[in-house]
Amino acid sequence: MTTTILIILIILAAINILLIILKKPKDNREDFLKMDNTLSRLDLLMRDEFGRNREENQKSFKDNREELNNSFKDNRFELTNTLKSFEDKLNLNLKDIRETVENRLKTLQEDNSRKLEDMRKVVDEKLQETVEKRFNESFRMISERLEQVHKGLGEMQSLASGVGDLKKVLTNVKTRGSLGEIQLGSILEQFLSPKQYEQNAAVKEGSQERVEYAIKLPRKNYDDESLLLPVDSKFPNEDYQRLLEAYENMANLNPKDVELISKQFENSVKKNAKDIRDKYINPPVTTDFAIMFVPTEGLYAEILRRTGLFETLQRDFKITVVGPTNLVAFLSSLQMGFNTLDIEKRSSEVWGILGAVKTEFGKFGLVLERTKKKLQEAANVIDEAGIRSRVIERKLRTVQELPQQQTIELLGEAIEVEEDNQPEIGE
Repeated sequence: MTTTILIILIILAAINILLIILKKPKDNREDFLKMDNTLSRLDLLMRDEFGRNREENQKSFKDNREELNNSFKDNRFELTNTLKSFEDKLNLNLKDIRETVENRLKTLQEDNSRKLEDMRKVVDEKLQETVEKRFNESFRMISERLEQVHKGLGEMQSLASGVGDLKKVLTNVKTRGSLGEIQLGSILEQFLSPKQYEQNAAVKEGSQERVEYAIKLPRKNYDDESLLLPVDSKFPNEDYQRLLEAYENMANLNPKDVELISKQFENSVKKNAKDIRDKYINPPVTTDFAIMFVPTEGLYAEILRRTGLFETLQRDFKITVVGPTNLVAFLSSLQMGFNTLDIEKRSSEVWGILGAVKTEFGKFGLVLERTKKKLQEAANVIDEAGIRSRVIERKLRTVQELPQQQTIELLGEAIEVEEDNQPEIGE
């Protein structure tokens, strides 16, 4: 309020100053004096007013500061109490949570311990059962293996004695030859029919020599006799065994001795080939070559390994050496050739039958032509009869038809019988 009054007085003083300035100059002196007094009073009033305002403001600031301090103190006390209460509640809650978590962890730990114990018991039981089962199985397998080993040892002992017996057998030339002949006959029996080969065949007229087996090959003319392919088994075992022993003891032998043994083996093979050639090759009864069968693959491989030996046997003695395996391949190819020749023969027969059918079919065409001609003549006669019947019908159109009974009485019983024999409509 005081400030408002002071502002009003300042405004009035300013208005007076303006009025004085607007008046005439002669009145200015008095007016300036009045204005000076007014300003002096206004200054005093302003000083007093400013003093009172400063005191009031200071008092008001002091009161406000004290009130604010009191308020801050109350708020601080209240906040301290609130924080303390919240801290107490938080501590209580944390204590409850800690106790709850500890109880839960303890319960979970006890539960896990119990489950782990149960699992350990189950695992121990399963492990014990598995170990016992595996141990029993292993013991059973070991027992079976030992039994098999024991049985194998007995078989090996029997085999050793058998090998000794076989060695004794192979030392006999006649027995060794029979063994090769039996093996050769078994292979031929498996791959050829009885009609395709002959056992102990005579290939030279007036000679007592007979080849062990002769394969029958068809000639160009199927009515002729078969062409014989001599097949004989040879087993130069002594020279072959000496050669194998030389290979095993090569470090202790003189190279010349090894070469001598090797040369003896080649001479033995050539001697057997020459024997087959001289005894069994007899064209045109036989082929101009023969087959020498060796009963072991090792012997056959040794013959092939000798440089130029196989070619020499073919070129000089007309002998082809075969072992058990390639004899099977050779017989398989021969069997395929026999099948091909049979197919060719059957094809020729079928071709002849087709030629005969063609001839008869030509005659059948002539018969059909004659039949067609006769049928055409009959059709022409029927057409002429139809024309005459239509002419007669035109002539009889003016004649009145008689009843059936009168027709029968006039023409006789033949008409009645003919009508009875005619089929009914729809039959």
